[in-house]
Amino acid sequence: MKYKPLTKREEEIAKAIVEAAYRVHRSLGPGLLERIYEVCLCHELMKMGFHPQRQIDLPIKYDGILFDEGLRLDVLVDDLVICEIKAVDEVNPVWKAQILSHLKLTDKRLGFLINFNVPIIKEGIRRFII
Repeated sequence: MKYKPLTKREEEIAKAIVEAAYRVHRSLGPGLLERIYEVCLCHELMKMGFHPQRQIDLPIKYDGILFDEGLRLDVLVDDLVICEIKAVDEVNPVWKAQILSHLKLTDKRLGFLINFNVPIIKEGIRRFII
């Protein structure tokens, strides 16, 4: 599919997320809990001057009603880019659908699914654009 280009800011954040994931994985390696990778990823992003938020609860609108019990995002960077963090042996295909749904429901365009439980981190980073 063809999408309109991302903004310069979205691309800057994307580059920083990938760099932060590399730093964390290089330092910690695979085999830890998701929350450890999440907090370390956010720390690296803050060191780079970004503003990540962790475990963000967002309401959803359905049938004209706003429900507070909506989405929970692992990481939202500068209110533009969503990151879902995993530390698993095998990535479940439903997580791809999950990140795409999160992007759609939040009107964000860029998201990452990052699985830290891999020998080489580039194998664990998936980028999604809508």
